[in-house]
Amino acid sequence: MSPLTSPLHDRHVAAGAKLADFSGWSMPIEYAGGGVLAEHAAVREGVGLFDVSHLGTGTVRGPGAAAFVDSCLTNDLSRIGPGRAQYTLCCQDDGGVVDDLIVYLRGDDDVLLVPNAANAAGVLRRLAEAAPAGVAVTDRHADVAVLAVQGPRSLQVLELLGMPGELSYMSFVTGSGAGGAEVTVCRTGYTGEHGYELMVGAEHAAALWDALLEAGQDLGIRPCGLGARDTLRTEMGYPLHGHELSGDITPVQARAGWAVGWGKPAFWGREALLAEKEAGPARLLWGLRAAGRQSPRPGMTVLGPDGASVGTVTSGTFSPSLRVGIGLALLDSAAGVVEGAGLAVDVRGRTLAVEAVRPPFMPSRVR
Repeated sequence: MSPLTSPLHDRHVAAGAKLADFSGWSMPIEYAGGGVLAEHAAVREGVGLFDVSHLGTGTVRGPGAAAFVDSCLTNDLSRIGPGRAQYTLCCQDDGGVVDDLIVYLRGDDDVLLVPNAANAAGVLRRLAEAAPAGVAVTDRHADVAVLAVQGPRSLQVLELLGMPGELSYMSFVTGSGAGGAEVTVCRTGYTGEHGYELMVGAEHAAALWDALLEAGQDLGIRPCGLGARDTLRTEMGYPLHGHELSGDITPVQARAGWAVGWGKPAFWGREALLAEKEAGPARLLWGLRAAGRQSPRPGMTVLGPDGASVGTVTSGTFSPSLRVGIGLALLDSAAGVVEGAGLAVDVRGRTLAVEAVRPPFMPSRVR
C-alpha cells in the first residue's frame, strides 16, 4: 500500500526533501541545503516552517459535544473556555495511552481534535462509538492541512502576512491567510519555542506555504522536516506516542499526570490511573544526558551503578543545542534513581555514561 501524501508533497519534492514513511505518510525528514542541524538551529534562533499535515483532524459537534469529549479524555475541559486549546490523552480502561492529542474548544457544542497520524482513525472511532444521539464525530483528515511556524521570529512572519499572532499560549483564532483563505491560527507547537500551528483547507495549503516562505525570506526562514521536529521535541522532553506514551505506558509513568483531571467524575481509564497514582508507578520517565556526542538510542538498556538493568531508553538523539547526546528512558522506580544519578547505557556491549536529569533539557520559551 502506497504511503499517503500531504497537500504539500510537490513542494517538498521541489525543495529536495529527503522523504520517508512516517505512520503511513510520505513526509519530509530534512531538506537539501542544510539538513537537520541547520533546520533545528533555524527554529531555536529564527524561524522554521513545518508541514505537519500527517496529524489528524476531526470535529465533534452537537448538543453537549464538549461535555461528551470531557467525559472521555483525561484533561479537564472546564479549565479552559472557547478559543483555548488543551493537551489531553485518550486512554484505555487499563490506563494505557491510545493517543495524546490537542483539543480546540470552539464552544459547548463544537470541538476540534488534532490527534497523531497513526492513531487518528482509532481515536475518532472510539469517540464515534461512544457518542450520544445528536453528537457527530467527523474525520476531517483529508480536508485540512496543518502547517507549523516555530521560532522567536514566528510572530514577525505572521504579521508580514496580516495574520493574527498576538495570542496567549494555547489559544486560537480564525483569520485569513494567503489569497483570503480562512486559517485557524493556534499558539501551540511541539518545539519549545514561541510558535504557531496553522490549520487551512487542503486546497489552500500550497498558497499558504509559499506565502510564509516568501514573507520570512529576510528573517532566515527554513522549511524543516520531521528530523528537526524530533531533535527539538526531545530537547524539551516532550513525549512521542509509541515511545514515551503507548498502550503499555500510562500518563503516570510518563510524568503526564498534569494532563489528567484527577477530580473529574469520569474519563476513560480513570479507575486504573487513580489506583496507579495512589500506589506509585512501577517505572518513571527520566532524561539521560551524556557528556559527549554519542547518543542513547531507543530500545537500549539503562544500567545502574552496579551494572544491573534499571530500564529502557525510549528516545535518544544528538542535541544540536547542547552538543551532547540526550535521551528519555523509563526507569524502574525500585532502582531509586534521583536527579544527577550516574547511570550507563548499554551501546552494543559498550557502556555510555549518562546522568539522570528531569526534562526538559532546554528552557521552555513557548510563552
